Amino acid sequence: MSERIIQFRQALREAMIEEMERDPNVFLIGEEVAQYQGAYKVSQGMLERFGPERVIDTPISELGFAGIGVGAAMNGLRPIVEFMTWNFALLAVDQIVNSAAKMLYMSGGQFNVPMVFRGPSGFAGQLGSQHSQSLGNWFANVPGLKVVEPATPYDAKGLLKSAIRDDDPVLVLESELMYNHKGPVPAEEYVVPIGQAEVVNEGTDATVIAWGKMRHVAQEAVDALAKEGYDIELIDLRSLRPIDVETLVRSVQKTNRAVIVEEAWPMASISAEIAYQLQRRAFDYLDAPIMRCTTADVPAPYAPTLAERFLPNAREVIQQLKAVMYAD
Repeated sequence: MSERIIQFRQALREAMIEEMERDPNVFLIGEEVAQYQGAYKVSQGMLERFGPERVIDTPISELGFAGIGVGAAMNGLRPIVEFMTWNFALLAVDQIVNSAAKMLYMSGGQFNVPMVFRGPSGFAGQLGSQHSQSLGNWFANVPGLKVVEPATPYDAKGLLKSAIRDDDPVLVLESELMYNHKGPVPAEEYVVPIGQAEVVNEGTDATVIAWGKMRHVAQEAVDALAKEGYDIELIDLRSLRPIDVETLVRSVQKTNRAVIVEEAWPMASISAEIAYQLQRRAFDYLDAPIMRCTTADVPAPYAPTLAERFLPNAREVIQQLKAVMYAD
C-alpha cells in the first residue's frame, strides 16, 4: 500500500468523505460542522462537497440533535452525530443510552440503529473540570453500544469507516489533543475491525495495555525501558466495547505481568474490567499483581502543575512496570 503522512483530523475527514460518497444514506449533523467547518476543522470542505442536506448545522441542543440522529437511523439513514466535546454529550445520554442502545432489543429486532456518535474526548489543557473528562468507560458499560478510541491517524480513519458501516450505534472518542498528530495512512481503501486490539510492540518481560493518547505515554515508557534492557509488550486496546480479551490473555500468558494505562478515573473503569478478565482467564500465568496507571480520583484540575499530577505519565508507567517485574 502507498502511504501518506497526514493529520489525525484529516484521517477522520477522509473516512467520512469516503463513506458519504459510497453510501448516500450517510450524513453529518452537529454544532458548527457545516458553515464553520467543524470546531476542530474535522469537517473542513464537506459542506461545499455534499451540500446542506448532508452536512447539517444544529442549534446548541445535544439531546435534540442526538434524538434526530436516532430517528433518522431507525428510518434507514446512517447519521454521523458530532459532539463538540464528549463532555457535552452528557446532555444527550438519554438518547444514546435509552434510545440508540436499546432500540434493537426493545423492538424485538425490528429497528436497527446504524449510527455514529463522535467527537473530542479527554484532558486537553486548561479547560476546567467540566471540559476535561474521559467518559469512554461510562458508555462501554451499556449493552447495545460499541465504543472505540483510536490512537493514530491510521486507526482513526479505519475505525471510523468501520463504525459508519456498522448496523449498531458506535461511539468514536477522539483525543482532543491529537487532532494535529500526524502518522502514515494508506491512500488505498481499508478498514480497521472493531473489537481487535493491536500488538504495537512485542516483548517478553511484561505487558502494558493502553488506548487513545495513553498509547503514546505507554510507548514513551516502553522505549525508555528498552534502553535499560527490558523487553516490554505494548498493546493498543483500540476498542473499549467489545474488548479483545483474547489478545490480552495471550500476551499475559507469555509475559506473566501486566500494567494498564487509562486516562480515566480508577473507579469502575475499563482498566478494572481488564484486570478482572485477566485474573479470571490467566490467573495461573501471573507472576505479579496487575497494576494500573489512571488519572487521580479527583475532578480534572485547571492549574498545569496540578494537571501534571492528575494525568498518567511515562515516569509512573515505568515505575509500575518495574514493580511488576520486581526490578525497582
